[in-house]
Amino acid sequence: MIPTEEQAINLLKEYNHEISHIHHARAVEYTMKHFAKIYNEDENLWGVVGILHDIDWELTQSTPERHCHVAPELLRKADIDENIIHAVQSHGYGICTDVEPQNNLERVLFTIDELTGLIITAGLVRPSKSLNDLELKSVKKKWKDKAFARGVNREIIKNGAEKLGMPLDDVINETIKALRPVEKEIGL
Repeated sequence: MIPTEEQAINLLKEYNHEISHIHHARAVEYTMKHFAKIYNEDENLWGVVGILHDIDWELTQSTPERHCHVAPELLRKADIDENIIHAVQSHGYGICTDVEPQNNLERVLFTIDELTGLIITAGLVRPSKSLNDLELKSVKKKWKDKAFARGVNREIIKNGAEKLGMPLDDVINETIKALRPVEKEIGL
């Protein structure tokens, strides 16, 4: 089954209760939908993958190597389509899984998962606490500062952009564009 947005959010909330995790899932959802438009793909499917990508995060937080390994069991229990399960597993490629992203949906998820965190954090430290005045050059400046958003793996983002065949600057710009209209829904 390919769930609706509402069904996916309800499923996510069965296993994730921290608002920061819900905000992250929504940020990834909105960014995935934005990229689905670019690739002329199914926005609902891409958005649902964004919502569900970290479904097992709160269950595996203390054992991060298990992240993406518990998710298939949770998703199969809810009768979720195997393509969604594969996509969820693939976003941990090279970190906690050996499931390589195989298509644009999976490559975008792999790329923007970390990037959304960097961009949101960059927005939060602005005087405006907004993405509306956040520009590429500001994100690139924060990118170079390894102490800023220390947990964001910049190599994953860079490798993901290469896998997409899209310049990193374009990926960053498109992610900013995706998040601006929904900044309130994602915690800004």
